[in-house]
Amino acid sequence: WEDLIGWADVLVFDDLGFGKTAEKLRSEGKRVVGGSVYTDRLENDREFGQKELEASGVTVLSSWNFTNFDEAIEFVSKNPDRYVIKPSGAAQNEKELLFVGKEVDGNDIIQVLAHYKKNWSNKIRIFQLQKFEAGVEVGVGAFFNGKDFVMPININFEHKRLFPGEIGPSTGEMGTSMFWSQKNKLFELTLEKMKPKLVESGYVGYIDINCIANNKGVYPLEFTSRFGYPTISIQMEGVTSSWGEVLHKISGGEEVGLKTKKGFQVGVVVAVPPFPFNDDRTFRKYSEEATILFKKDNREGIHLGEVKASNGDWHIAGKSGYTLVVTGSGMNMKDARGQAYNRVENVIIPNMFFRTDIGERWVIDSDMLLSWGYLY
Repeated sequence: WEDLIGWADVLVFDDLGFGKTAEKLRSEGKRVVGGSVYTDRLENDREFGQKELEASGVTVLSSWNFTNFDEAIEFVSKNPDRYVIKPSGAAQNEKELLFVGKEVDGNDIIQVLAHYKKNWSNKIRIFQLQKFEAGVEVGVGAFFNGKDFVMPININFEHKRLFPGEIGPSTGEMGTSMFWSQKNKLFELTLEKMKPKLVESGYVGYIDINCIANNKGVYPLEFTSRFGYPTISIQMEGVTSSWGEVLHKISGGEEVGLKTKKGFQVGVVVAVPPFPFNDDRTFRKYSEEATILFKKDNREGIHLGEVKASNGDWHIAGKSGYTLVVTGSGMNMKDARGQAYNRVENVIIPNMFFRTDIGERWVIDSDMLLSWGYLY
């Protein structure tokens, strides 16, 4: 891609780790979306991210960082409670390693820490124990043009576990429901407070904070300092502005009139084995080169994962099994779910699977968020 820098109107970095490169290109006068050293660290270093939030006046949950499993086990033994184990650094990409404790005495956390020490100590170099807080898990995100946030903001609800009902291993994400909103209390209590630090860092792009909200407050859990997956695919369902124009304007620090659909959007991840695990043998046996077919030749709302085009058809490529994100929209969540799942039903892939409950929690979650005054 380096050979095309002079040709490109806008350079887009869609993942972490390109902060230094992005900053260098900006310093040379190029229009760049995504990436800064500061925002890379916000996401990659959980301890740093929490400290920056706290320094900006955001309420954070108590958390403790460890590089030694025995010390963590001793800590939980002396301070029994419900905790969440969160690997930091490269290990946080192994989503199945995140563990939410259910026992108030912390015994399940102690057992898992002992297991990780035995089997994962080479991979998990640093990790965080975060105090568990019950509530509604909700994300608040927005595009940032280097000077200010672009309105409207995005309110989203991730579904991270493999099976319906939030059961099974963490996958990163099996689907998300969302809507676009003007400023609300969720935004004012969290992301908006980070504006001065984002301006100072020179960041341009999308940024999101996933939170736990309850009647006591809103507690940030983690940053996403880049396009989210499958979030960006679902945002493509909801944004009616020209994406080229949006990215060009924010990369130049210009004001953007971001136009979005009213109502809600839902995105469903369609996967095949071995997702969410890494297993080359299983991929070759069940999924490699499988053809993606459609009952009716309608590909609206179909966004590609690891897929290639060959002989006029789409075939599964790569090795992860992350195949499609299927999206839908509607004036209410029921209609958005209906359109998304009707589109899923039009897809034929051998051994495909997906969650059937993306967006179902909205009925309960919205009641609580409205009653607590976070949405209006």
